Amino acid sequence: MLRQNSGVQPGGEGRFMKKWIVFSALLYAVILGAATLTVIGPWSGAEMDAFVPVLQEFEKQTGIDVEYKIYRAEDLANLLPAQFAAKRAPGDVIFMWASFIREYGQKGHIMPLTDVLNEANYLPGSLDAVKVGKELYGAAYTGKVKPGFWYRKSFFEKNGLQPPKTWDEFISLLEKIKKIPGIKAPIASGDGVGWPLSDVTEHFLVTFGGPELQYDLIEGNIRWDSNIVMNAMNKLTYLLDKKYFGEPTEWTLVLKQWWAGDYALYFMGSWITGMVDDPNDLGVFSLPGAKGVVFGADYAFVPKYTQHSEEAKKLIAWLCGPEGQAFQVKQGGHIATAKGIDLSNYPPVDREVAKIIEGITALPDLDDSIGGEFQPAFWDQLKLLWVQPGRINDVIRTLQDKAPKK
Repeated sequence: MLRQNSGVQPGGEGRFMKKWIVFSALLYAVILGAATLTVIGPWSGAEMDAFVPVLQEFEKQTGIDVEYKIYRAEDLANLLPAQFAAKRAPGDVIFMWASFIREYGQKGHIMPLTDVLNEANYLPGSLDAVKVGKELYGAAYTGKVKPGFWYRKSFFEKNGLQPPKTWDEFISLLEKIKKIPGIKAPIASGDGVGWPLSDVTEHFLVTFGGPELQYDLIEGNIRWDSNIVMNAMNKLTYLLDKKYFGEPTEWTLVLKQWWAGDYALYFMGSWITGMVDDPNDLGVFSLPGAKGVVFGADYAFVPKYTQHSEEAKKLIAWLCGPEGQAFQVKQGGHIATAKGIDLSNYPPVDREVAKIIEGITALPDLDDSIGGEFQPAFWDQLKLLWVQPGRINDVIRTLQDKAPKK
């Protein structure tokens, strides 16, 4: 259970009123029997350390206790259907894939939030991934931009390197990095469950196929063996053939190796800013010519089987509203989906990341949006591609077989 800090310093009418509101909330909780809400999310380590203060602030303001539990989405995908079948749920507010929320919302296992959240208060399209018709089954928390390849500014300065402005300059950069003593490979390959490799792949698809290709693949409007897709995938396999990417390694482990100088570049989302020793030493660039980046929101829902439905709705509304999101972005590594978050709330490096999406298309995550059998197949096939790029045609055939069809 998270410990709340209910101490309020006296001084002034405003502070007295705030103290009275907090006291009233606590008294209300005591009289009615305080509910302890369980929030389930995927964050551990540094990411959890940045999330817990947000829940503590909710406790402080409402007097409602909150307990945080860690479950990976991959584990929840196996656990929740069985729990739902038994009319149970392991938590009151659960962070999960958008495709899962849509599916089980339609099956009646998730509480609609249509009357809890106002779509007008969010960036356009932020809630589309958890909406079916006019019914809203999930809430968008802060998002993570996947802008491109991160590097240490100090490493680039030491070795006389510059971010590329063209594809040829990118290849030239990789060649220069490859020759630096001590470098295992120019680009670190994050792995574990498959998604870091999928993020890299999506960036190539969007850059060389255009932002509209992302939507067409999600909707099944275009084949994976089409020329436009193959052109993008061939760009990626060229780099794999040239050994510009390192061997797939668990993503948090290879992050430390990259930071230590074993690799020069690492494709990762904006949450990386909260996972390094000195965020001010971070630089990032997209593939030259990219006109879109994936903007992945963290989606949450309230299961139908919660014993504290009103408190859970109150938590999800506050957490995913402007106050909760503003408190989260201050911790670093997050970009708000709620409107009205002043840029001054962001740490300097995140402020720059927030600006990256200005003027380009913010896109949904490909495999998260499709979900179903495609997602694990996508991850598995990319693991194969990374170690055997010559099997690109086999990979494409499998992806086409698993892809949504019109």
